[in-house]
Amino acid sequence: MSDRVYLTKAGYDRLREELNVLKNDTRKEVLEKIAEARSHGDLSENAEYEAAREEQSQLEGRIGELESKLSRATILDPTQIKTDRVYILTTVKLKNLDAPGDEIVEYTLVSSEEADTDQGKISVRSPVGRSLIGRTVGDKVDISVPKGELHYEILEIFVK
Repeated sequence: MSDRVYLTKAGYDRLREELNVLKNDTRKEVLEKIAEARSHGDLSENAEYEAAREEQSQLEGRIGELESKLSRATILDPTQIKTDRVYILTTVKLKNLDAPGDEIVEYTLVSSEEADTDQGKISVRSPVGRSLIGRTVGDKVDISVPKGELHYEILEIFVK
């Protein structure tokens, strides 16, 4: 599991903040729930205790996941990203060749940790992201997605 995790500075900071909250605030709250549940007596029939222990297990799993990601993180500098091809952190303007008229879509390729389709940020590991990586302006791209085939032409590559 030594894969690098590529993040923007904002993405790194967001994960670091989540980790701090989980370790310093949420962990204390869960431990208090466990202590409270223990005070109710017999643990073998204590649903409140079992629920608190399950919450603790999920919390510790998330903390471990975040620590691992942050330890493998490489923070990308947008000023160092080339725009001759589609790379992580580039924004791609695409013409939908299947849509009537000139439907244009725009995606910014990011790591899966920062993907947010509502903001137009797609993972480089998604079907669309994988198909676009390494392409240049003018390339026509056929992409297989669960709903079928997408057909795009790359109009522009830039960094926001």
